Amino acid sequence: MTITCTHLDQINEHVTPLTPGCDECAQHGGWWVRLRICLTCGHVGCCDDSPGKHASQHFHETGHPIMRSFEPGQEGMRWCFVDEIPV
Repeated sequence: MTITCTHLDQINEHVTPLTPGCDECAQHGGWWVRLRICLTCGHVGCCDDSPGKHASQHFHETGHPIMRSFEPGQEGMRWCFVDEIPV
């Protein structure tokens, strides 16, 4: 059985990043491995390989379902946190 993301209608391909890096890490002197951008509001957070896991935290706080990579050359990688699948 194939699982299909039901949140594709919430993707804003023209979202503007709110910050150039993970805002929470910058505020608290943390560091990140890779960045993700929320395709609903433009929040930039660090990935789950980073100590802060701020992209996941953003999803849990807001319910915004889909983020994509905010790394040069990897912008096509998208993840739905609700369905837990790449989109």
